[in-house]
Amino acid sequence: MSSASTTGPDKANVLSDETFMSADDLKTYMTEMQMANASKSVGVMGKAEEARKKLIKTLEEKVEVTPEKIAEVKNRIARMTREAEGRGQTEVMVMRFPNSLCTDKGRAINNSDADWPETLTGRPRQAYEFWKDHLQPAKYKLRALIIDWPGGLPGDVAFFVSWS
Repeated sequence: MSSASTTGPDKANVLSDETFMSADDLKTYMTEMQMANASKSVGVMGKAEEARKKLIKTLEEKVEVTPEKIAEVKNRIARMTREAEGRGQTEVMVMRFPNSLCTDKGRAINNSDADWPETLTGRPRQAYEFWKDHLQPAKYKLRALIIDWPGGLPGDVAFFVSWS
């Protein structure tokens, strides 16, 4: 991912410069959400909600699209797809984000509405546009799914890129 340090005050800067969440950021987010689901403790729930709000704020901000950023993302996706293909898979999750980054909280994605991309905001919108401009012409497919259902309601959304 990024060669910059992800400790201390630079961690927020590294995440804010990434189009997709880094593996470490995704692991931290998932761990905090799992801890919150496993415990009804106010402190744990507060910490998970704080991490979620921080992630949402970061993902609402668009990334400057430069030739270097495009090359970086293409290289990252190429590496992810090669690794997945080596495991016998034909699809890989390239982004996960809270449904609040959709103007309808993920309803269009959940209902497979043809115009679901119009509901995307921030970096998820940029990720969709990146796929449309750079990956779709190379015959990669994009699938968006609601991947968790906290309390029976739509939760996080994930983008999956496939190549078969």
